[in-house]
Amino acid sequence: MQKRKLREIEVSEIGLGCMGFSHGYGAIPTEEESIRLIHKAYELGCTLFDTAEAYGPFVNEELTGKAVKPFRDKIVLTTKFVPVFQEGQEIPEGKLSKKGVTNALNDSLKRLQTDYIDIYYEHRVPQDSKVEDVAEWMGEFIKEGKIRAWGQSQSTVEQIRRAHAVTPLSAVQSEYSMMERMFEKDVIPLCKELNIGFVAFSPMAGGFLSGKYDKNTKYKGDDVRRVITRFMPENVEKNQPMLDLLNEVAAKKGATPAQISLAWMLHKNNFVVPIPGMRKVERIVENFGAANIVLTDDEFNNIEKELNKITIYGNRTDEDIHKLGTVKAIKIN
Repeated sequence: MQKRKLREIEVSEIGLGCMGFSHGYGAIPTEEESIRLIHKAYELGCTLFDTAEAYGPFVNEELTGKAVKPFRDKIVLTTKFVPVFQEGQEIPEGKLSKKGVTNALNDSLKRLQTDYIDIYYEHRVPQDSKVEDVAEWMGEFIKEGKIRAWGQSQSTVEQIRRAHAVTPLSAVQSEYSMMERMFEKDVIPLCKELNIGFVAFSPMAGGFLSGKYDKNTKYKGDDVRRVITRFMPENVEKNQPMLDLLNEVAAKKGATPAQISLAWMLHKNNFVVPIPGMRKVERIVENFGAANIVLTDDEFNNIEKELNKITIYGNRTDEDIHKLGTVKAIKIN
């Protein structure tokens, strides 16, 4: 794969979101299989691996750290802290305090079996929080060598600007796909202006854009698609025009719908890096293969034109995911 820059940090143009190896999308692979898949991603050129303390919680960091240990110095490893307590983290100062964040960082370093984190994100940013304080702490962590850079997740333009003025952000990680384009209006243009990388989670809308699910698909147990409204049977039907467009382009390019959805994103901005989750070797091969699908400007412009005609039904919200009960979703007022 080609490389991209998240500010000063070079990564593969497609990364791997590791959350699904521990929870969130139904039955999970065994630890042995998960490690094998992470190694496969590395063999195919992936150098960006993303996790978070909230995934599990904690267990996904442990798994990811164990898996990447053989090639830790050759990859970019990112994780995230949440501004609310996870089990066992309670201190009088609060989670969103210098001590609370320092404790979280130190614990993540231990679980990841590393002495530094390449990009350390704030995993959701409360509206009433003082982002300048967090930015100052991050600057201190950088000076101490505990992290190389930092970022925010699902943050607003105002939060990005205020934090960036204190300690420059290297990346913003937020939801972005053909089905969720709200950050195209302001956040992504701001990232371009400030030379901040944009890391897109759920770039295939929870798998919807792969075309492998229909209105009759059933989701069980620890699967967020049980509560994500775009997967409601009536919305799956209403969103068919999106899949029709992908299937049409895929047929012309000799590709799959998933590959086209990723190729569209790669073509649009050279500072955007998608991090799809993949739990089968054939999906890893397919999705990283999207790096080899080159859209012409005419093909891309036609996709954009057709996308602008399509109305999207349903979305993905933290509030809905919290209803699942089996996932400790990040719910911040």
